[in-house]
Amino acid sequence: MSAPGGAGEIAADRLRVLVVDDHDVVHWGFRLMLGELAWVQRCLSARTGDEALDLTRRYAPDVALVDLFLGEESGPDVCERLRTERPELRVLLISGAGRISATTARACGASGFVPKDWPAADIARAVRMVALGMALFDPEPAATAQPQLSAREREVLERVAGGATNREIAEQLHLSPHTIKEHTSALYRKLEVRNRAEAVQRAQRLGLLA
Repeated sequence: MSAPGGAGEIAADRLRVLVVDDHDVVHWGFRLMLGELAWVQRCLSARTGDEALDLTRRYAPDVALVDLFLGEESGPDVCERLRTERPELRVLLISGAGRISATTARACGASGFVPKDWPAADIARAVRMVALGMALFDPEPAATAQPQLSAREREVLERVAGGATNREIAEQLHLSPHTIKEHTSALYRKLEVRNRAEAVQRAQRLGLLA
């Protein structure tokens, strides 16, 4: 990972950290981990973009740790909202499923991305580095490989993006609900996501949806 940049004006031992994650285990795990560190002055937590925005207005955090997928919300969109409210806020995007390119992350105002399966100490170190003005991104690949979807999987994906249920998709394509479930499971596996919302977001980033 690259780490250019300087320390800026933030005091390294008095950082206010905001954790934005909608999964209880991860949400409390990060908060407990960060709250015990000597350089963290205060650790706040939110489960939605609106909660995060409210906390940002009230407590002016120095750095936010934002999940790439927040239920029906997009982590990059939340990042943009937070940075609009507080331009000096540094944002580190995280994810347990899927990734985001450095170009896309920077476009929404983020200063880095790390996977959730990193050791806790490394994630904490990344939070501090981003807060102090550094950038943390994997080198950009020469080309981003798209998942190979079958014609039927693309049809299912387009209907999922349109908001259709599995039963409605089955009726539209004249297939059984069980067959549609198999196709959606294959889509989740190929897109490396956990649910319909993540599948649509991931497909849009990869250019699989118009």
